[in-house]
Amino acid sequence: MASESPTDDQLIAAIQARDMQALEQLFDRYRVLAYSVAYRLLNDAGDAEDVVQESFLNVWRAAGTYRAGRSGSRAWLMSIVHHRAIDKLRGRGSRPMTTPLDDALPVADSSDVWSEVSQRLTGSAVRSALDTLPTEQRESIELAYFGGLSQSEIAGRLNLPLGTVKGRMRLGLHKLRSLLEAGTKELELE
Repeated sequence: MASESPTDDQLIAAIQARDMQALEQLFDRYRVLAYSVAYRLLNDAGDAEDVVQESFLNVWRAAGTYRAGRSGSRAWLMSIVHHRAIDKLRGRGSRPMTTPLDDALPVADSSDVWSEVSQRLTGSAVRSALDTLPTEQRESIELAYFGGLSQSEIAGRLNLPLGTVKGRMRLGLHKLRSLLEAGTKELELE
């Protein structure tokens, strides 16, 4: 005569004693139901499978918290699955949505003003505009854009407060922009 299969409470007691086979039996018994609960909440097969795995891992880790008198073992297990699925749903809300790069970046058309400006700018025009800036502003911009240094590194190299470097760069870039825009307007008039 074949021996009867253990009850859920007996399996959980064995899991509390760190019996891996008991966990496997409990998994075999409830994996379909657990998956159904997770899938119903998540509507995603991959996420539902993840939730089921996380739930049974949680059963292994937290088996000592199960109290037979408070609820049935099936209800305890399904509440773990339910809570893990809710956690997964909440996690979806905080994850940034991914967008293919081609969809996210607008393609400049032929009437794009900035592409026209950049085509007209030459290295000599940028160098000439840089030469007209005050020495402090020019030096900060050159270290950043030609030297590849961060603003913090520039502050360390020049022995200046970071705020001073940021201010010099901001003012210098505004002046540079004005000079370059004025230069391109002159080209348009020619």
